[in-house]
Amino acid sequence: MCLAGVMIHKGIYHLFYQYNPKGVVWGNIVWAHSTSEDLINWISHEPAIFPSQKSDINGCWSGSATILPGDKPAILYTGIDPDKKQVQNLAFPRNLSDPYLKEWEKFPNNPLMAPNSKNGINASSFRDPSTAWQGPDKAWRVVIGSKNNDLGLAILYRSEDFITWSEAKRPLHSGKRTGMWECPDFYPVAVDNFTGLDTSTLGEKVKHVLKVSLDNYKHDYYTIGHYNYKTDKYVPDKGSIEGDKGLKYDYGKFYASKTFFDSAKNRRVLWGWINESSSVEDDVKKGWSGIQAIPRIVWLDKSGKQLMQWPVAELETLRDTKVNLENKSLDAGSFHEVTGITAAQADIDISFEITDINKAEVLHSKGKHAQKLCNEKNASGAKGGLGPFGLKVLATDDSKEFTAVSSLNNNNDKTTYGAFVNVDPVSEKISLRSLIDHSIVASFGGGGKSCITARVYPTLAVEDKAHLYVFNNGSEAVKIVSLNAWSMKDAQIN
Repeated sequence: MCLAGVMIHKGIYHLFYQYNPKGVVWGNIVWAHSTSEDLINWISHEPAIFPSQKSDINGCWSGSATILPGDKPAILYTGIDPDKKQVQNLAFPRNLSDPYLKEWEKFPNNPLMAPNSKNGINASSFRDPSTAWQGPDKAWRVVIGSKNNDLGLAILYRSEDFITWSEAKRPLHSGKRTGMWECPDFYPVAVDNFTGLDTSTLGEKVKHVLKVSLDNYKHDYYTIGHYNYKTDKYVPDKGSIEGDKGLKYDYGKFYASKTFFDSAKNRRVLWGWINESSSVEDDVKKGWSGIQAIPRIVWLDKSGKQLMQWPVAELETLRDTKVNLENKSLDAGSFHEVTGITAAQADIDISFEITDINKAEVLHSKGKHAQKLCNEKNASGAKGGLGPFGLKVLATDDSKEFTAVSSLNNNNDKTTYGAFVNVDPVSEKISLRSLIDHSIVASFGGGGKSCITARVYPTLAVEDKAHLYVFNNGSEAVKIVSLNAWSMKDAQIN
């Protein structure tokens, strides 16, 4: 269940996603379709797009939605033809008066774009068209993810009418030694406010983001830079890093993401696919695999060097029972249990102050990933002068099982995730918001500067057996400035 396309049309949010109606593993891919009025509660519909033409007879893979003039949605998507070649196709709603746009019809002359072997593009590496944008010349642009050997590519196409497309002489951007670029996403961000921008927005106070899902690493990476619409070239800012050492949307389980401009609330919303950490055999037993992350708003940090992310405000409508804690000292080696909420399904927002920065160890991190460091330092049991401190969630009362262990099932991927957060621990509070949902822990550090989503499968800490703790493993006390935690109600999914 990974993303195919997202959009808002006449006040209704549409989520299209890759789905196998015949099983829980990859295959028989169609575009499933759900709609919502609030991004939280959803109605499922029949698949919007499924194999029916020669150009997609072997599968309807990912793509994007674009709102054309006249408020007319269009979908560009990758189809797999009889020769297993990846080509790009077009579909429109059959009935624009239907608020749910349940039926879609394909352009009869599909495909519109096919891989150019003269450019060294392999027919199996040409997929996932982005949302299109329009330049001042009124021509449409779209990028297709690809590669040439190990050179990652965002291949650019242009069209005057959204039907006849021609490949540009040069890609929008490329990256050496990055491999296949899946699900490219290219969009503008404002440099001086939180407001989201329509995908075609240009201007002096606008930067652009290019996100690619790197097939080699199974993570979503992005750079921030400038787009020259006259040359149709994107240039990352100085200091932006391409590839595995660059910025990620999420440092845990989060892939094949897509953003869209929410014109109803002037915000850019990010969706991501959370894949499993369990074995295929366990996925088959439970009858499903892969879920969508909580939608997030994204905006440019005031530094201009990274994006910020935060769960959409609508999520707060699910908050129920609340507990609060303020100005509590957490002594060295101690913990505090948070009671009064459903710890297996909760929203926790906590901030800390440190008492003595001089007790912090110097971390020699040059050239190392945060995840590697967290594994080396044994984040679940490490003890230092200042910390580790934070939340222990989905834990049993005897700590036989808790999130850093993930599960007692050794067939699961039990990676310890980690990320660096750029904060000043002396003048700023250290904040963390975590969303707990039975098998998922999604955390936002530093007000949304770094995000980690993990899949955990507790066997003991389930339902009312799950506990929530604030802990301090360090030899120096820390202060809980504030803790707000809520039980979360179920969303309505028909």
